[in-house]
Amino acid sequence: MHSHYSRRELLKLGLASYGTLMSPINLASAVTNKRLVVIVLRGAMDGLDIVRPVGDPNFNRLRPKLSTDAGSPLDDYYQLHPLASTLIPLWKEESLGFVHAVSTPYRDKRSHFEGQDFLECGLDRAPTKQEKQSGWLNRLLSTIPSTSPRTGFSVAREGEIILSGSSPVTRWFPKTHFHLSTQGRQLLEEMYQNDSLLYSSASQAFDLLEESRANKNQLQAPPHLQIADFLAKQLLGETRIASFSINGWDTHKHQQNAIRRPLQELTDCILHMRSTLGTTWRDTTIVAISEFGRTARENGSFGTDHGTGGLMILAGGLVRGGKVYGRWPGLDEPALYQQRDLQPTADTRSYLAGMARNMFGLNNSQLRFIFPNIELPTQDQRVIG
Repeated sequence: MHSHYSRRELLKLGLASYGTLMSPINLASAVTNKRLVVIVLRGAMDGLDIVRPVGDPNFNRLRPKLSTDAGSPLDDYYQLHPLASTLIPLWKEESLGFVHAVSTPYRDKRSHFEGQDFLECGLDRAPTKQEKQSGWLNRLLSTIPSTSPRTGFSVAREGEIILSGSSPVTRWFPKTHFHLSTQGRQLLEEMYQNDSLLYSSASQAFDLLEESRANKNQLQAPPHLQIADFLAKQLLGETRIASFSINGWDTHKHQQNAIRRPLQELTDCILHMRSTLGTTWRDTTIVAISEFGRTARENGSFGTDHGTGGLMILAGGLVRGGKVYGRWPGLDEPALYQQRDLQPTADTRSYLAGMARNMFGLNNSQLRFIFPNIELPTQDQRVIG
């Protein structure tokens, strides 16, 4: 690779994706040892298929052909999707839990884009254009003292909201085709040595590129495992707040096949992070959330359509697992939302706020800053030990 780069060429090489590194750098270590990872499940995950309420007499009536393959029993009422059975050891050791019948305040239109805006902004109404620049996870990050840009880590392409905002974060996405030689790095560092801010930012970006290529065997792994592995290693260092996404949950047709890939990626990521984190797992919470759920009834294409009430998936050593949380509304006709969807009985944000409070010691005013107009979490919504 040619080693002479202009500033413009440097940005083309991918440093634009590290835009938040171009901020004042505070090298103090984070005060907290707690780690929070948020996985956004884009496409509207069918929570009724992942954690199946087989104890509800209406479940099989609504889904005579879907969700009929035998799942793994969680208790006398719920079964876990068979493709997620690898998570059962976590359930048994009580580091895996679920929250059923939850939703953001978004209702009725069932648009992926609008639903994801609600989910990522953490508001109780549609965000304005300006409000879309502030994700709730970034506002949470701002309540943690003594952070650096590596405290918050977003594995994402440009445009995702959840960790966007005024608090500087590090952004990264696998780019396995890029290589920077030692000589090339030295030349670039010499180019920026008279600009202390840009020099420090560029150095961190170079470190990320080198870290992402350090394990050649890992680069042969599927992209989702590359992400899980790289992110887990950041959590072993400075990182305390992190997010990434898993796509593919929009299962309108042949759901039994369509859900296989995203569900496998999710279980792979959780298990790989657990293995890589080692003893740090006990200080970690992973929460997987989707923009909304899917219809209670299967459709004519052996799938499900956009719905309302959904499921939260919780994993980690901080989780009070071995339990399905939430008030179950039932699946009989009068109980369904608009006679089609699982009725939400709690705000997703209340559970997220409770996690933030118990992990980071936040007070009520801080919770309302993160989630405006939030209904404060109750004791029975405590999912973190």
